[in-house]
Amino acid sequence: MTTAHDLVPASACRNGIPIARMRSLYRIDEVGRKLDKLPQKEHEGLRSTYERMLEKGPERFQVKPSGLPVMDHLYDDLPNFAEVLDDIKRQLALCEDSRDSLEITPLLLLGPPGVGKTHFARELSVLLGTGMGFLSMSSMTAGWVLSGASSQWKGARPGKVFETLVDGQYANPVMVVDEIDKAGGEHAYDPLGALYSLLEHDTAGCFTDEFAEVAIDASQVIWVATANDGRAIPDPILNRMNVYEVQAPDRDAARHIAAKLYCRIRAEHGWGERFDTEPASDVLDAMAEMAPREMRRAWMTAFGNAKLGGRDRIEPADLPEARSRRGAIGFGPH
Repeated sequence: MTTAHDLVPASACRNGIPIARMRSLYRIDEVGRKLDKLPQKEHEGLRSTYERMLEKGPERFQVKPSGLPVMDHLYDDLPNFAEVLDDIKRQLALCEDSRDSLEITPLLLLGPPGVGKTHFARELSVLLGTGMGFLSMSSMTAGWVLSGASSQWKGARPGKVFETLVDGQYANPVMVVDEIDKAGGEHAYDPLGALYSLLEHDTAGCFTDEFAEVAIDASQVIWVATANDGRAIPDPILNRMNVYEVQAPDRDAARHIAAKLYCRIRAEHGWGERFDTEPASDVLDAMAEMAPREMRRAWMTAFGNAKLGGRDRIEPADLPEARSRRGAIGFGPH
């Protein structure tokens, strides 16, 4: 099921990480047998799933670096994630000049709200170019969203891991489990139960979704979980992941992030050329009081207010009042 052969289409190269192999994720003959056994005019959802698997075929791209990808922009944009980036760079370096596949130990990003944890996960998926699956545990309504539910249940469907692999192009997508600490015990099923096997390389290689009941190779999935409070996460999950305490950026770093974002927004819009090339220092001081995730909305509001005021320069009064001040998101004394 996990056979692979080399394939390096030039069109697939992205960020210095080319497609290096094709990997077979499931056995096509097993899917065919499952489909043949289905009673006629019954289990339409399951029938559709098997037919989709047959149509798409079992092979997906598996990427690895041909050289270390450029990461300077991530260190620059996300200075409070330097420790995480260092570890990722080390793991990328290990496989860049061998036939080994890309392996990144599951990551858990712990930190207060608004410091950029989910944004970092998305940027990692862009860096690796492998696509991304996203699951918010805080909004989850059933414990089987990760691993699927039995086809015998009304409204059942495959889980997120299965769908991301079968419907996607890659064998090693980034799978983001957002706010993993919000997975409460009020569900009839343990919402984290599937992760015990999925986070282990050996058992993930033969993962069976409860809906499709076909073994699928999920061993190459790159896991990134985010949380505000590690105390709410079971030890067996913590023991399977590299845990990073991500702090809010200090004042200088926050000013730098805000300035970079100003320049990016200005460059992305035709109206941006009407504004100063750099924001004023007192505006950056005010922006530095905000959580990083609030900054883009704040800049857009400020640009609009300045335009309505007939000015080509943003003033502190143009900024919305920050809803999350420095003390609330973990800034220390200066």
